[in-house]
Parts: sequence; C-alpha cells; structure tokens
Amino acid sequence: MKAQHLKIKEYCKISNNRVLLNDQLLYEDQGSDFTTFIKLAYKKMDTNYPKFFKMDDLSKLGFLASDILLKPMTQDAEITKNIALVFSNSASSLQTDRKHQESIVDKENYFPSPAVFVYTLPNICLGEISIKHRLYSENSFFIFNHFNAKYLHDYASSLIESEKADEVLCGWINCDVEDYEAFLYLVSKKGSIEHNKEEIIKLYTTK
Repeated sequence: MKAQHLKIKEYCKISNNRVLLNDQLLYEDQGSDFTTFIKLAYKKMDTNYPKFFKMDDLSKLGFLASDILLKPMTQDAEITKNIALVFSNSASSLQTDRKHQESIVDKENYFPSPAVFVYTLPNICLGEISIKHRLYSENSFFIFNHFNAKYLHDYASSLIESEKADEVLCGWINCDVEDYEAFLYLVSKKGSIEHNKEEIIKLYTTK
C-alpha cells in the first residue's frame, strides 16, 4: 500500500510537575511530590474517572496524558474511534513490581495485594485508557532502553497505512518514584506537524 503523508495532530507532556498540551502550559505545581501533583493535575484537567485513584503511578501518568488528548475526540458516546495505542518505556512496571515483591518476600508476613498485583504489567495502563475512551483497536506496550522515535514512527505509520487504525496515540511513559515523564502524541492524516523521526525527537527533547 502506498505510504500516506501523516501528521502529528497534538502532543502532551507531563514532567517536572508540569502539564503541557502542545506548547501551552495547562498546569504547574512545583511544591508537591508526584503523588500530590498527579492528583491535583487530575482535578485541574477535569478528568472524570473515579478508578484513577486506585491505579498505580505509571497508569495514572499515562491515563492523564491520554485523557487530555483523547477527551475532545471521544466525548460522543455514539461514535467509536479507531485509535490505536502504542506506548513505550524503559522501566516496565518496576515501581509496582517492587511493591508486590515487598508484600511476598517475608514469609512470616505474607500478604500480597491483588490491587497491587494487577498493575505488575505495564499494558494494564492501556486497558484503563481503552475502557475510558471506548477504544477497541490495537494496542501495544514496548520496552526499550531509551526513547525510540524510529520504532514508534514506523509502527504508527504501518498501523494507519494498513488501515488497522485511523489514528495512533503513541509515545513514552516512564515512572519510578519521583523520576517520571510522559510524552504522548497523536498521529493522524490531519495536523500541522510533520510525522517523521526528526520532529518526534524534537518534540520529545524540547523542554
């Protein structure tokens, strides 16, 4: 199939206690730890999903960034959007894995929590997003040593060109205690930013 001329419609970044949509600062709170910041950002963004507070930190981070980008497109419950999800990071679900390990390592105080165990796979985040926005298309979560713009570019392009998705929400969400960052962008046939490796790296690295 002939390659299509694809664009980046919008992007969202969450890091250093700041939430940005494209180049617009939506929220900032430099005085809080991650746990407090992400809850305050959730309220500021008017994100309506009570299960958010039961998620692990990685899912909260990815869910909030995704909701900012997808909410305007999926508010109409009668319209099903064919939007694929392609996420990546370097730590998988390590932070939650540690919590689960702590709950089972002491045989004298063996008390594993199902609420923690369910988030010991990074793609659980994709499930939460899909449920909230009624997405039934393909989703994948890849683990790389570092942000891999080329792979994300090629994979997203392939999904759209093969007509497996109309648009692709992809990017990077990493979370390990206070070391966290989310960078998600929406690949589409419409938009103002060229969808190529160079532009993706530029958006990711621009603070």
